[in-house]
Amino acid sequence: MSWSTIYGGGGQSAGGDHVLTATIGQPDAAWSRGGDYELLDGFWPGGPLCFVDFESYARFAELWRDSGVGIAADLDRSGLVDFNDLKKFADL
Repeated sequence: MSWSTIYGGGGQSAGGDHVLTATIGQPDAAWSRGGDYELLDGFWPGGPLCFVDFESYARFAELWRDSGVGIAADLDRSGLVDFNDLKKFADL
């Protein structure tokens, strides 16, 4: 490794309705995106927030209660698209 950085600022500041909490040892936070995937890094990831768009939700809903092997919406690989998969989907 030719170089590295560590940022810090532990503690908490508050004013009005806003609270800022910081940590020590935060490496460079950044994000990358390609196709349907997004990668956030750091203790406090940088980059845009991840939201599921309507098109992705509609594709998921079309597979609701389907069963079998290799179904894209079967996120827990149980063989059934159910509430467990919906929870994982919502956590994306």
